[in-house]
Amino acid sequence: MLLTGFDPFGGDTDNPSWRVAQALAGQRIAGHVVTAAQLPTVFDASLTELARLVHLHQPAIVLCLGQAGGRMALSVERIGINIDDARIPDNAGAQPVDTAVIAAGPAAYFSSLPLKAMLRAVQRTGVPCEVSQTAGTFVCNHVLYGLLHLLAQHPSLAHTRGGFLHVPWLPAQGTPHLALRDMVRGVHEALWAAMLTGHDIRLAAGATH
Repeated sequence: MLLTGFDPFGGDTDNPSWRVAQALAGQRIAGHVVTAAQLPTVFDASLTELARLVHLHQPAIVLCLGQAGGRMALSVERIGINIDDARIPDNAGAQPVDTAVIAAGPAAYFSSLPLKAMLRAVQRTGVPCEVSQTAGTFVCNHVLYGLLHLLAQHPSLAHTRGGFLHVPWLPAQGTPHLALRDMVRGVHEALWAAMLTGHDIRLAAGATH
C-alpha cells in the first residue's frame, strides 16, 4: 500500500499531507504494509517519482494525499482531469497554463478506489469527510490524473487501484483546519475501507453546484 504526501509549497513551511503519510508509515492494514513517500510539489518531477515508486513497490493500492487550504473536511477525489492551469508557480518555478497533463490523453479519469465506502468509513469515526468533484488544476490534479493514466497504460499494474485524498490545513496554518490526529485517524479508516471493499457502495454524496 503506497501512501504519498507533498512537500510544503506556496510559502508554507509545513504540509499536512506528508505529516499524515509519515504517521501511517509502516502500519499494517488488512494485511498490507503502508509505505510512505514524499512527492515534490513540481509538475513533471512529481509524476516521474510517483511512477518510479509504483513500479518499484507494485502496490495493491496507491493513495496520494495533498493539502487543500480552505476545505473543512477530508476530501476523497472523484476525478482527475487532463489539464494543468497553475494559479501559482510550483516549487521549481513552473507555472503551466492550459496545458495537458498527458498529451493526447483522455479528458479525464475516475478514481478506481471505492470512494463512497471510504467516505462512510471516515464519517463513522466522527472525522469530517466529503466526496470532492474537483482536485483543482495544480500539482494535486496533475498527480491524480498521471497516476490513473499510469495504471491504465501498464498491464503489469492491472491489480493496482489508485486515487487521491485532500486534507485541510493544520491549526497553525489557518482556518478552517483539522487536527493532525484526526486527519491520521480518518485516512487510516479510508485505507481500511479501500482495502476491504471490492465493489463500492451506493451512497448519495454528490454536489448541487
